[in-house]
Amino acid sequence: MDDEIFLSSALGWCIEWLQAYFLVLDDIMDSSHTRRGQPCWFRLSKIGMIAVNDGILLRNHIPRVLKNHFKGKPYYVDLLDLFNEVEFQTAHGQLIDLITTHEGEKDLSKYSLALHRRIVQYKTAYYSFYLPVACALLMAGEDLESHVDVKNILIEMGTYFQVQDDYLDCFGDPEVIGKVGTDIQDFKCSWLVVKALELSNEGQKKLLHENYGKDDQTCIEKVKELYKVLDIQGVFLEYESSSYQKLTKSIESHSSKAVQAVLKSFLAKIYKRQK
Repeated sequence: MDDEIFLSSALGWCIEWLQAYFLVLDDIMDSSHTRRGQPCWFRLSKIGMIAVNDGILLRNHIPRVLKNHFKGKPYYVDLLDLFNEVEFQTAHGQLIDLITTHEGEKDLSKYSLALHRRIVQYKTAYYSFYLPVACALLMAGEDLESHVDVKNILIEMGTYFQVQDDYLDCFGDPEVIGKVGTDIQDFKCSWLVVKALELSNEGQKKLLHENYGKDDQTCIEKVKELYKVLDIQGVFLEYESSSYQKLTKSIESHSSKAVQAVLKSFLAKIYKRQK
């Protein structure tokens, strides 16, 4: 039992290192200023672009830990494959995110719920939601191919989590969430802007096209004001409620009570979160 707890903890650390690696590099790519209430790692005067190498070092811890502690296990190769595949998916999500926000290519009309969903699924849902449960399934001697239904529920949960993130980026309290939102000036394909485009009349669309993606406080305020006029907060609360009901229904239709318990505990952690 102690061995199982130790191995579970080791896998938890591997997931944390993967997350840290992504975030260190993501902050550089997005020119972010704060992360979890602190300056981004690359913003520290003695760090700068050394942060790129730090990210690579964080990533390289993973196979070393897996080799040290899991090499004799029957699921060792599956674990390596899982981490590699999830990293591949996340990097592709990040790529779609970056190329849609590229300077000189700014075109709001290409933003849609389908594009948002694709970015979110690959950039966030696989590594944040599917990976920890997939690790647990492998440790329990399960074949991941037999648990596609669990994977689908977790991807849905990850999508819901990112929509919350988009909402908090604009409407959350920086003191609580630990970072200052930059989605509007960064021209992100945020759920909020996609919804605003859907609900806008021609004049409001024009306002969005003229002000979204500009690092200028006046432009940012105009976008936020339009979000208020369109009651994007209300639209989000409706989405949150229907997503929660849908997810609960999917979870409860799963045959295993143990799997249901794990998925419900995940959902409880993120439902109506403030940070």
